[in-house]
Amino acid sequence: MAFGNHILKYQDAILSDLARMVAIPSVCGKAEPNKPFGAGSARALEKILRIADGMGLKTKNVGNYAGHAEYGEGSEYAAAVVHVDVVPSGEGWKTDPFCLTRRGNNFYGRGTADDKGPAVVALYCLKALKDASVTGNRKIRVIFGAGEEIASDDLATYFKEEPYPSMAFTPDGNYGICNREKGILRVDFSAEHSEEETVHNFHSGTVVNAVPASAEAEVDNSDGILQKLESAAKTVPGDFRFEKTENGVKITSAGKAHHGSEPQLGFNAATHLISLLQAAFPAEKLGSFLGFLNHFIGTETDGESLGIKMCDEPSGPLTLNVGIVRLDSSSENAEIDIRYPVTQKGSDIFHSIKKCAEAAGVNAKIVLDNQPLYFPENHPLIHLLQSAYQAVEGTPAEIYSMGGGTYAREIPGKAVAFGALFPDQPDTGEHNANEFLQLDRYMEHAQICLEAMYRMMKA
Repeated sequence: MAFGNHILKYQDAILSDLARMVAIPSVCGKAEPNKPFGAGSARALEKILRIADGMGLKTKNVGNYAGHAEYGEGSEYAAAVVHVDVVPSGEGWKTDPFCLTRRGNNFYGRGTADDKGPAVVALYCLKALKDASVTGNRKIRVIFGAGEEIASDDLATYFKEEPYPSMAFTPDGNYGICNREKGILRVDFSAEHSEEETVHNFHSGTVVNAVPASAEAEVDNSDGILQKLESAAKTVPGDFRFEKTENGVKITSAGKAHHGSEPQLGFNAATHLISLLQAAFPAEKLGSFLGFLNHFIGTETDGESLGIKMCDEPSGPLTLNVGIVRLDSSSENAEIDIRYPVTQKGSDIFHSIKKCAEAAGVNAKIVLDNQPLYFPENHPLIHLLQSAYQAVEGTPAEIYSMGGGTYAREIPGKAVAFGALFPDQPDTGEHNANEFLQLDRYMEHAQICLEAMYRMMKA
């Protein structure tokens, strides 16, 4: 019998503490004294460390950037690395996003899949090891980050005070084992607003790493523009509504949210609204900024019009997501999220982007460039995790690549993403409305997680 089965007896307690964590709206916000990512994030970190204290585990909070719970003895340690911050709830929920709600086998709530659900399981794996008085060759930790969703310096700050683990995994992806994570490049575009532009306001998106599910714009109601918009809507893909206002016409675009690493699986409300405006307005009325976004990005998710379409054998194609668009009477801004192949360089990609932006009179700057992760398949950690997976599932875990970015790249040469979702599961709504976990698969993951932590402790 796999040691991982020991976790099953903690199911009710896991769900109870998960409810306590989901109830905290730990969206990263404005920094406050001793709360670098805002009050919600700090509260979630403090809560899970208090739960760990109650289990009799050693804990430490590194300035509300990150913290850990620990069990065992030894000069080095292995770790499971998770995060307790979440993306904004967004619209379209059928339940309260900050109340763990059961519907049959499913439990709904923001963070259930990403990443509070796995975080609580990892903590209970420590408890299971402690309750069974397991001894090994090293300590075992669960490290809780508090700013993962905004690609912050949470772990970088933690590791300035704490040593790196000898080996680690993060249950913030899918099974099997992800040994290749694409680079993440985030670029901000900006320009000044011109009074000659017909579009007064444009608003879409809450985070750059999610496909926006809605977008709104307000335009002048001159020269029969409402009729032109309605006519264009018959030829441009999308779901649009029009409403006369005191100052013109308000346009609402409905799309489908999805994680920004797979924008092709969503429907971008912002880019399709820009496409509609392009079809209805002459270029000078649309303005150079929206014109730039339409001409060089449009509704593409592969970067072809920017000249950055690319692909490699280890990790697949580049993807591009327009996550945020803001336009008002004084400024115009857009943020894009690019996941690029592991054999490429973000600086080369940005060079091509900047040339296109400058040609259109638009400013472009790099906000983030996280280098790719490329972990050797013959590494002992890969074999250990494969064997842990096989002990529970009966077959070894497969190796795969992904566009999502995880904490693994913050621990170079020591960590990979491993779980918590299974490839045959339906979309669990990470970064979308109605995020949920499936109880049976959640506890299946819990067994694998415990088995892996047990083996890392013993190795």
